[in-house]
Amino acid sequence: MSNRRYENALCGIAQKIPPVWMMRQAGRYHKHYQALRQKHSFEDLCKIPELAAEVAFGPVDEFDFDAAILFSDILFPLEALGIGLEYTDSGPRLEFAISDEAAFRRLRSAEDSISFMEFQKRAMSLTRERIPKDKSLIGFVGGPWTLFTYAVSGKHEGNLFLPKTLTKVREKFLDTIVQFLKGNIRLQFEGGADVVLVFDTAGGDLSPDLFREIVLPGIKILAEEFPGKIGYYGRGTSSSHFDVLRGVSALAGFGFDHRWDLREVMKVEKRMIQGNFDQALLFMEKEEFKKTLMRFLAPFSELSPEERVGWVCGLGHGVMPKTPEANVKTFVETVRETFL
Repeated sequence: MSNRRYENALCGIAQKIPPVWMMRQAGRYHKHYQALRQKHSFEDLCKIPELAAEVAFGPVDEFDFDAAILFSDILFPLEALGIGLEYTDSGPRLEFAISDEAAFRRLRSAEDSISFMEFQKRAMSLTRERIPKDKSLIGFVGGPWTLFTYAVSGKHEGNLFLPKTLTKVREKFLDTIVQFLKGNIRLQFEGGADVVLVFDTAGGDLSPDLFREIVLPGIKILAEEFPGKIGYYGRGTSSSHFDVLRGVSALAGFGFDHRWDLREVMKVEKRMIQGNFDQALLFMEKEEFKKTLMRFLAPFSELSPEERVGWVCGLGHGVMPKTPEANVKTFVETVRETFL
């Protein structure tokens, strides 16, 4: 059983109250996560299914989100393919970079490495058991392009000149990672995911032409492998990027960061639309935050349920560390009160 509001959003059924969930809703800001993190490493919280399920359960239990999301990390496919991965206090560290074809040849094949991800399937299954039956369950993977930027540079910041210019290596890597992600996504669905989102946090770093060349083919393959079950979120993307992907009819919908006016998107798109309150504003003092949130919601409340069909209310990106928990709770309650 899934959450009715979230299921309506996926199916394009108009409704008064939109579902609410947040990227990184199970994370460092939350005392439930902090208590577990004092006893276990980040990697153990991800890779030990019982712990991953407990982390995912915490914010659903406390804040009553409409959906839980798999607690994991986008970089594990790189580890599965043979790039050593270590999580340090300063962030993830990869053992070597895919900077040339010789380095690419060190990778395992998708077929030989996919079994590494079985822990995500088990985590999904246990999360499904742990959360209430009337909540939906979201899976996720990193976008192929974003995973390539990490594989080459160890991050997706800066000008990304190497990922953008290593054309031959990129083509081979993307072929491999797309095949791997097909298997990875399948495992998450077998574990009980209602939908799997592709988080392409480096997507907006590409020009629309490169986005069409680099991102579109892989996303099209994944969406058509699981029609109506894959959503796409590209951080920092523009309307030109969005136009490239809108033609992929098999996609379930899209996530948008806070730079977008979702009312304009809703005029042309009736699939799932996720977003997009600015996550930084959750740091406001309580009363100021409530007023700011009400101003954000007011234009949506003027739309009919049919005009905002598919909307999943959340943030433009993930909940940031040290975000006040009280404001997260206020966010969920205020959205439901506004549209009641």
